Amino acid sequence: MSAGAPSGLPGLPEGDVVSLRGLRARGRHGVLDAERVLGQVFSADVDLVLDTRTAGATDDLSDAVDYSRVALDVVAVLAGEPVDLLEVLVGRVAEACLAHAGVQAVAVAVHKPQAPVAVPFDDVVVRVVRRRGQLLDTVPARPVDAVVALGANLGDRAGSLASAVRALAAAEGLEVVSCSEVVETDAVGLPGSAPQPDYLNAVVRLRCALSPRQLLLACRAVEAAHGRDAAVRAAEPRWGARALDVDVLAYGVLVASDEPAGAPPAAGGPQPLTVPHPRAAQRAFVLVPWAGLAPDDGLPGAGRVADALAALTAADPGAAAGVRARPDVRLPAPGELP
Repeated sequence: MSAGAPSGLPGLPEGDVVSLRGLRARGRHGVLDAERVLGQVFSADVDLVLDTRTAGATDDLSDAVDYSRVALDVVAVLAGEPVDLLEVLVGRVAEACLAHAGVQAVAVAVHKPQAPVAVPFDDVVVRVVRRRGQLLDTVPARPVDAVVALGANLGDRAGSLASAVRALAAAEGLEVVSCSEVVETDAVGLPGSAPQPDYLNAVVRLRCALSPRQLLLACRAVEAAHGRDAAVRAAEPRWGARALDVDVLAYGVLVASDEPAGAPPAAGGPQPLTVPHPRAAQRAFVLVPWAGLAPDDGLPGAGRVADALAALTAADPGAAAGVRARPDVRLPAPGELP
């Protein structure tokens, strides 16, 4: 570990730097079956851009970035959910670093010295520089698969869901690929709150040519067209009734967030976003229709959607008890959309 004053690292903003070198773990990343079965050692070097002045004055760990925790998080990514490409792995390492409050930007190099290369070589290294939220504003070079969740428990619930699907299909940069069956779900409010009507819920798979944040803004526009604009959202109680809720669940295999864990959104900043949705794997009203539609879809951090649902119900056998099929409610099929 080392620390210093302005970064002097290409692509990184000015600031102090804490560096971690040679973090290692055995992982199962790669496109070959043998790589998934046997695994190999991956290592990572990270440079964290931050401000060390307060910690330098107080000598208090609470005023510093705890690089031992950063190291544990990096190793957990290297040893964690397998991915095909180093480009995905290095991006997830970067986001794990940016999840720590105080880290303004990060440079990451991931090494794969046992890569399946057919000529003599020493190492394969992928290097990236990331700032907080940067990937959320990146427009993809080609459309990516994205998934959104729909929910409503006020007014014409079925009509709102169908209208939302049509609005998503009409939005520039979005194509509706498929819609799940509709389910009805018991509303869950805060303790002591008034009872609410049941929700209708569904999941929509999209091809998306927008950035993740543009996708979120498109979802917000659909909500606003149904009477749930920014002012209404701001006045809503947490877990309150909704005329329409449109949430981004996943954007390809991307794992990214605007804010460090536990931090409040910045006042006047961009619309905050975390992908995948941080509670998607805990919500039966999301996983039940999604698994019915596309059980092999991946939810980053949780694996196959069908497996995530199985894990949820294994941990809590009653988790899906309040989710009921509504075959009488039908959403527009892609061929019926403009």
